[in-house]
Amino acid sequence: MTCWGSPVHASDAHPLLTVALLARSGPARDRLREALDHAGARVVLEDDPNTLDLQVLRDADPGAVLIALEPAIEDALERLDPVLGSPSLTLIFDEAELAARRDGWEAQRWARHLVAKLHGHQDVLPPGSEQDQQLQPEPGLPVTPAQLHADAPLAFHLREAEDAAAEVPADGLYQAPAELHEPVSLEEALAALQPVAPEPIAPAIPPIPASAPPAAAAAVSIGDHRRWSLVDDDGAVAAPPSISDTAPAPERFDIERLSLVELEPEAGSAGGCAGAVLVLAGIGGPDALRRLLAALPESLNTAVLVHMRLDGGRYGNLVKQMARVSALPVLLAEDAQPVEAGQAYILPDDIGIAVRQGSLQFIADTAGIQIEALPAAHSGVVLLSGADAAQVDAVLALAAAGAWVAGQIGEGCYDPTAASAVVAAGQDAGEPPQLAATIAARWGVDA
Repeated sequence: MTCWGSPVHASDAHPLLTVALLARSGPARDRLREALDHAGARVVLEDDPNTLDLQVLRDADPGAVLIALEPAIEDALERLDPVLGSPSLTLIFDEAELAARRDGWEAQRWARHLVAKLHGHQDVLPPGSEQDQQLQPEPGLPVTPAQLHADAPLAFHLREAEDAAAEVPADGLYQAPAELHEPVSLEEALAALQPVAPEPIAPAIPPIPASAPPAAAAAVSIGDHRRWSLVDDDGAVAAPPSISDTAPAPERFDIERLSLVELEPEAGSAGGCAGAVLVLAGIGGPDALRRLLAALPESLNTAVLVHMRLDGGRYGNLVKQMARVSALPVLLAEDAQPVEAGQAYILPDDIGIAVRQGSLQFIADTAGIQIEALPAAHSGVVLLSGADAAQVDAVLALAAAGAWVAGQIGEGCYDPTAASAVVAAGQDAGEPPQLAATIAARWGVDA
């Protein structure tokens, strides 16, 4: 049995929101109904999507729709898409299996996030934490006394100083001794302490005798190295042989035999993609992934790879869901398929990636996607709600090699363990639409 804390009722600032609950009968539907009651929402429609008529949903005119996702309702959601696709409608997805077993503290935490999403605020803390928020330290220096008394009146202190001025000793009571003079600068004082240097005496120049021998006939040029010698042999200077006499004539430079070395093909030259943005998600991931893909522009200079573990491995249904909201084409990744820019790929558990001739290509790999296989200089990784915490070390290693890494924050992040770890390590943070804007700005949009 789910144990709730104090009920959260809608205030005057946040009136009751009309919500339609679409889920099959069972524990998941019961849990979600309790969460809506706890959030103070007014449920105008509660029905099984497989039997719900499209016109009934339209006539209910809800402000938000809460859907318990499971494979059995995929076709029904496509049938209801004309109403669910309305931009004025707030869609909230939850996985039916998780909702059914959510209990205790985890159920209360999810309900607080649901309250924040329905009423449009950021308060997701439990009751009783308001005082703790006021005691949190704030950045910046403490207030100085000068800032504290900046606006204090000074007239009283000025009048008090004027009244006491007559009792203060004046300078006329002090008589300076006659031997003292005005102070000088430090440079002048140091110059006065320096001893006076005597004037130099010019040395006497001896007269040149008349019988002085004539100068040498010719001075040897120091630059002429051919006349240098280490040992004098009877006064004769031995000249080394000329370089032109001993060195063989250089061969003629044959330019006809030169050839160009073929360069390695540039990354992505064959029309593939040199890198990609890998999106990792899990609990709460469908809603966060939907918001991310919906905010991406129609064409990018990179590819988007999505890996989110699903029970039963029905990734084809995830492709259909995301294709309804994404401006990018959403495809299911297959073995030996090249990774193309401007595409979004859903990765099954047995598909990995490898670099082939400078471009990414999907390969069959029972271990799934290997983060270290991404070229760091051309790639990025986004960790959404529920991403596997065991992959954080590999993601941060890729960031150290030059990749862009970011983590989801905000009320929609129901399982922030992995995302918060990369944010705490100094990587980017934001809600899914903000992360999508960063991706578009970093990799650019094709004209």
